[in-house]
Amino acid sequence: MIALRWALGCIFALCFSITTAFAQDAAPAEENTTGAAVDTIVELLSNPEVATELAQRLGGVVVEGAEDATDSAEDAPATTISIGRSIALTTSEVAMQTAETVERYWIGLSQLPRVFTRAANAVDGNLLMDVLKSLGIVIVVTYGVYLSLKFLARGLHDRIGRIATNYGFSITLLLLLGSLAIDAVIVALAAAGGYAATIYLSSDGVLDVTKSLYLNAFVVVQISKIVARAILAPRVPALRLTRLPDNAAAILSGWLVRSIMVVGYGHLLAVPIINRGVSILTGNAVGTLLSIIVVLYAIFMLLRYRKRATNYLFNEPDNRTRFRDRVGGLLWIPILLYLLGLLAVVATRPAGVLLPLLQTTGIIVAAAAIASLIVRILSDVISSGISLPDSATERFPLLEARLNGVIPRALMIIRLLVVAGVIAVVLDLTGIADISGWITSDRGLRVLGIVATVTIIVIFTLAIWIVFSSWVEYRLNPNFGSVPTARERTLLSLLRNAFAIALLAITAMIVLSELGLNIGPLIASAGVLGLAIGFGAQKMVQDVITGVFIQFENAINVGDVISVGGITGAVEKLTVRSVSIRDLHGVFHIIPFSSVDLVSNYMREFSYFVCDMGVAYREDISEGKQAMFDAFDELKASEAGMNILGEFEWFGLNTFGDSAIVLRARIKTLPGQQWGIGRAYNEIIKRLFDERGIEIPFPHQTIYFGEDKNGNAPPLHLRSASEDEAPLPEPTLVVEEVPAAGDDEDRVTDGKKAMPSPDGD
Repeated sequence: MIALRWALGCIFALCFSITTAFAQDAAPAEENTTGAAVDTIVELLSNPEVATELAQRLGGVVVEGAEDATDSAEDAPATTISIGRSIALTTSEVAMQTAETVERYWIGLSQLPRVFTRAANAVDGNLLMDVLKSLGIVIVVTYGVYLSLKFLARGLHDRIGRIATNYGFSITLLLLLGSLAIDAVIVALAAAGGYAATIYLSSDGVLDVTKSLYLNAFVVVQISKIVARAILAPRVPALRLTRLPDNAAAILSGWLVRSIMVVGYGHLLAVPIINRGVSILTGNAVGTLLSIIVVLYAIFMLLRYRKRATNYLFNEPDNRTRFRDRVGGLLWIPILLYLLGLLAVVATRPAGVLLPLLQTTGIIVAAAAIASLIVRILSDVISSGISLPDSATERFPLLEARLNGVIPRALMIIRLLVVAGVIAVVLDLTGIADISGWITSDRGLRVLGIVATVTIIVIFTLAIWIVFSSWVEYRLNPNFGSVPTARERTLLSLLRNAFAIALLAITAMIVLSELGLNIGPLIASAGVLGLAIGFGAQKMVQDVITGVFIQFENAINVGDVISVGGITGAVEKLTVRSVSIRDLHGVFHIIPFSSVDLVSNYMREFSYFVCDMGVAYREDISEGKQAMFDAFDELKASEAGMNILGEFEWFGLNTFGDSAIVLRARIKTLPGQQWGIGRAYNEIIKRLFDERGIEIPFPHQTIYFGEDKNGNAPPLHLRSASEDEAPLPEPTLVVEEVPAAGDDEDRVTDGKKAMPSPDGD
């Protein structure tokens, strides 16, 4: 629907200038002489020798006049004209040309009665009978063969339409082309039958002019009808290129078919026969009358169906706006103005002017239709996207996303170029701009060559980038080929970034060179700029240099767990300038290499889990040692045992703590597995210590009241809060929490030592 509206607007808004272009070419034929004199002149001009001699003489006069004008222009002094005078002269010239055009049209319109009278005189009974005798059998044969074959092919067309309902637009287009090919074959067979009948009935086996005119007109008319039916497809809606309803397609198809038959048989058959049988002026009058009838018929159809067409094109419920309603209600006005201008041209110009106008309009309509078709196909591809097979997606996971990021944008550019091409065709055909002349000129060819070269370079660059990125993804994909190591992942990521920068720089230089720029000074300037940046951005240079040496030494790879700059986490991204780390809490850190003084990598060859196990002083060391060995044996027998590289390394009693003795041991693991192994081992050792009654010290306190040398604790003296013998409150102690070891006495909040209660608690 959008493509159809765009095509209609392009055709009728821009083609309106055709009327003016043809109107300004020449004035209508003024009949200031008698009919006999004009006929004599026409007959003289029909002689090729006379026409050639006249053209040579007129050419000499024109050349001499042009030379004289050139000499006088060269001798005349150059004068400057002010802006105001230039505007006044331009306005005056436009007004004079407009007045002359109106006068010519008025003269042509005033001569229409004479044209109609001459056209009426063309109805000659004898001539009509001669034509019917000459063409009767040929007409019967051609149309007999044509209608018979059309009747036989109707079922085939219906079957093609039923098949098209089950497929998309591309298959439907191919089926439509097949249907058109069938119609074209039918026309060719009918024309061949007509030629065969003509030659068979001819006494000397020669095809006369009248029969040849009819057969040529028959072929042109039928081919034109095929093109009209290809666009509208009134009988087979499934093959219709436009989204018109069936009734509208039938109405438009009927109007086009009738107009084609009148114009085709009238100008290609009737007018030439009248020119030969009556006179050229009479034939021109008949041609003018037929052209007027066709244009008036088009105006009648426009005025009759304008509301229905507007409602169909612009009254979509989902896209209705006030602006669209107003524009849609006025769309028929420029079309009517175009038809009125066309009517004025065909009424005041010679009879043959309609065919060039229709040819120009037909080319514009065909260009708009083809452009609409291309735009529709591109829009469908853009909306649906690019889908790759599952096997390709498994090998290249990001290839489909990358193609969908590039191809739709390229198709959008192509769609804009198609629209620009149609506009250029319209401007060239209407005479508004000499596009074809500019294209064939040296400048135009050079510009088009540059555009084509740059386009090829950009496409080739994108193809190289997509292929290289896909290869990197394939190498990084662990499901195919060898599993990449961390070093390979790091180097391939850096290589992809470096390749992208180099490819972009090379492409930019080539494109600038194709555009005509001298890239030598540009490269030198880039070198100087690089030195300036190097001095001005020393920190960045330090980042790059440090990053290069870090990569040479293989200190960091993607996926490693490292500590740099006081931050510990997993490496997610590595460039020449910085390293990106995500810590245990999910925070993403970007650390430039210039701030890195020390790199601690936990992922090189192997790792250790060091266990410092604290037990109480009262426990037997041998029991704790045996429990730790038993915990290792149980750990090694579990699923985590595959990550253990060696036997349990016992170091012994490591330190004496404040409340515990520390037993140290170590487990050798795969790199990066030490934390998981440690958590699993701690879980097992806690369970075994609990089962065997081995105390694991923890922060606690013991309240000590003190005792004498005989082991007796002193009494706790309490005083009643009142003189009445009220019940004594329960004693409350608020004690500061202190570490379990190293304190001989407890401290209370009031600074006094706690005493035992009277009942000995």
